Amino acid sequence: MRLRPLLAGLAVAATTLVATALALDRLFPPDLSRYHDRSTEVVDANGRQLRAFTTADGKWRLKTSVDDVDPLYLGLLKAYEDRRFDSHWGVDPLATLRAAGQLAERGRIVSGASTLSMQAARLLDPRPRSFMTKAIQSARALQLEWRYSKREVLAIYLTLAPMGGNLEGVRSASLAYFGKEPRQLSAAEAALLVAIPQSPERRRPDRASSVAHKARDRVLERGVEHGVIDAPLYEMARSHLPPDRRLAMPMQAPHLATWLAGQSPSMTVPTTVRYELQRTLSQFVHEERRALADSAEIAMVVLDNRTGGVVAWLGGDNFFGRAGQVDLVRARRSPGSALKPLIYAMAFDDRTLHPETLVEDVPVRFRDWLPRNFDRDHQGAVTVRHALQQSLNVPAVLALEKVGPQRFLSTLRTAGVAPGLPPGDNGNSLGVALGSVTISPLEMAGLYAGLANGGRFAPPQVRRDRPRPEPLRLVGPTAAWYISDVLAEAPLPEGFAALPVALRERRIAFKTGTSAGYRDAWAAGYSANWTVVVWVGHADGTPRPGQLGRLSALPILFKAFGRLPSEDNRAVRPPADAIRVASHRELPPRMRTLTPYSETSGGPRIAYPPADARIELAAREAVVLNAMGGQGRLRWLVDGRPLEGTQWVPDGAGTARLAVVDEAGRSTSVTVRIVQRQ
Repeated sequence: MRLRPLLAGLAVAATTLVATALALDRLFPPDLSRYHDRSTEVVDANGRQLRAFTTADGKWRLKTSVDDVDPLYLGLLKAYEDRRFDSHWGVDPLATLRAAGQLAERGRIVSGASTLSMQAARLLDPRPRSFMTKAIQSARALQLEWRYSKREVLAIYLTLAPMGGNLEGVRSASLAYFGKEPRQLSAAEAALLVAIPQSPERRRPDRASSVAHKARDRVLERGVEHGVIDAPLYEMARSHLPPDRRLAMPMQAPHLATWLAGQSPSMTVPTTVRYELQRTLSQFVHEERRALADSAEIAMVVLDNRTGGVVAWLGGDNFFGRAGQVDLVRARRSPGSALKPLIYAMAFDDRTLHPETLVEDVPVRFRDWLPRNFDRDHQGAVTVRHALQQSLNVPAVLALEKVGPQRFLSTLRTAGVAPGLPPGDNGNSLGVALGSVTISPLEMAGLYAGLANGGRFAPPQVRRDRPRPEPLRLVGPTAAWYISDVLAEAPLPEGFAALPVALRERRIAFKTGTSAGYRDAWAAGYSANWTVVVWVGHADGTPRPGQLGRLSALPILFKAFGRLPSEDNRAVRPPADAIRVASHRELPPRMRTLTPYSETSGGPRIAYPPADARIELAAREAVVLNAMGGQGRLRWLVDGRPLEGTQWVPDGAGTARLAVVDEAGRSTSVTVRIVQRQ
């Protein structure tokens, strides 16, 4: 009968203790802010670090999990710091009793009783050393073990362990001292990283190599004592000297990494970049830039046509140099003639032009503008194939006149490009054909990859954690095939009598561009698997007289292709509806010749919107109408009703017929469909 009240009292006491512990746990949860305030990392397609950034307090604090480190390191860590880590609840009673007995016997602390869980608690909330601090850390260790798994508690220690200077965590130290991730540490390296946190400033190998050496060997001895390593491995590990200097952290694709890190602080950002390819091309660009007499910058972007992902991003060679942090892959520049293939592709898709269409390359005045070729000369009657391969200007302007500049710009925007227009240009200028707009090398790569993929366009993908953009069919496969066939047969640059051996298996379609004033030299090309865009120039837009894209950028493009992985050699056959002819005379009449629009009819032509267009608009959003040709003032009608000006605000969703009439009474019309944007 006396036992029953005693048991009841014990039960009440236990219940009270548990309730108090739960209440304290709820009132004072562990503060994991230091653990979560980690370095932002940008990694490649396989998780390999491209670049990391220090935290706001200047620390290299890289997230490190149990899976990130070599099992040998974990074995040595537990043998040296906490042999019963896997079995205790955060506090080791045996170690505590041993430490208390030694203190009572000798009057001083001989060995501590700190577990890895207690060290994790201390790293989360650093405090001055005292018995009260030790008690708080013990309680926090129990709390961590209650809330989290052993692997999660260990991850806190692996991420926050001090490693000397501004290094925190095992990954930071492994990269800084050994230049590698900690997944494959040697016994000597693992032991050094176990030893440093006990006295991080005294045992820094880059400042106190001999002290670090001795501390490392004590860890190795403990590893032999507890069977983590054997005697032969111990002897071999002892023979290795620890590092005596600190290495620079990895820094690949710094421009891309800086851009992405700004979007996702304190996170690991996965990209589509391939580390080895990035490093190879980075070294190649560095060598090519050294050969340039004026120290111009080189930007390059490489896409995998099969995935749409960016595999190499080189925004400039000298990141820490003058203007070196300008990301030239995203910088908007005049493309010169590099957009001409897209213009011809749209005309091919309309079935108004063909590669064998005949065009007169002669002086033609477009209102108050008289375009000339780069050499200030004209070649007379040529085929569109020849005009594109030789980058003749007048034929390209004639083709754009047929397509319509606003329609062309609208197609670019649908493809994910945001072309920059010069001041006062509302998108009606035919100068687009010769580079009056600006786009970035990244956008250019997306356009050429769309041609490589048979006319299906999508913005390039950079982050692996974002859904892949769905490609849109903007030109038909036949038009894209015509362009590839023409560009793959373009004449090679000077110094390339034939393609190098490394490139002979590839069929590379390429085009160059040079902006006005020789400020920008471009080369863009694609094979079955890869799209490469190269830009050469000065970041501040300083002219480079005489440096054409063909001379400055194209040789770099071909050399870059030589460093890319081999092709899968997909055979691209002509589409079934491709017209194969030997002469323009065999073409349908409408496709035989290309002449200025005013010479064919003299009447007005609707440049935008095109016939049968599907236009998505928000409520009360206006459509800017554009027409070319005709005589005198042009008047617009919508479903037969006159329209004041060229701004049309549809009443709602549905179809509408647009007509334009000149002063001579000549007219043309198109039907469009308006869709309400949600």
